[in-house]
Amino acid sequence: MANEIFNFFSDKARSRDRLSGSSDVFYARCASIRGRSMKWTSKSSPSRRLISALALGGVCGLLFSPAAFGATQGSLGATSTGTVTISASVPARARLTGLTDVSFVNQDPAVAASSPQNACVWSNTATKGYTITATGSGTGSAFTLANGALTTPYSVQWNASSGQTSGTSLTAGTASATLTSVATQQSCASGPASSASLIVAIGTTDLQTMQALTTYTGILTLLITPQ
Repeated sequence: MANEIFNFFSDKARSRDRLSGSSDVFYARCASIRGRSMKWTSKSSPSRRLISALALGGVCGLLFSPAAFGATQGSLGATSTGTVTISASVPARARLTGLTDVSFVNQDPAVAASSPQNACVWSNTATKGYTITATGSGTGSAFTLANGALTTPYSVQWNASSGQTSGTSLTAGTASATLTSVATQQSCASGPASSASLIVAIGTTDLQTMQALTTYTGILTLLITPQ
């Protein structure tokens, strides 16, 4: 009996076509084996008979349940109808667009420099959540502008609303708290035109340490992670 059960399921695994095209045959074989199993266990203890019947019945039921296969096959006739179950899913994704370069040219060192700009952050999670991690091009990812050995620091702030001139200060290499986007399209081509604000600034103390007529440059990298 054990060998017959094993061979039955081995046959099924080797031939999906037989199963899909001749499921009635497999139903019959399963029922036949179940019947003989009951006779085989009739000489066993009641508990062993119950376990054997439940085990074989459960496996047969699982194999031939609609949830196990999804698709149903048509039968031979003037017409034949079958069904397929269709499922789809996507992974968590985010996108950052709308950024522009920042330029402080001939900045009066007595006046703090600040450049706010709108950006589009989109997240496809159920909560539209995301975190932002900013890194600079200075030593240890510091927010630093440089010209050779000359350097000056700058600060970075982020606001989860557009049109803002201040926000939460970001620490280089450290993810922010979870924020929420209002963007409804991945590049804000429809719906809100932007969904966040980036603010880059240089304080007067740092401006006053810069060498005149010298351009300091750096790269700010912003990483958006969907949450």
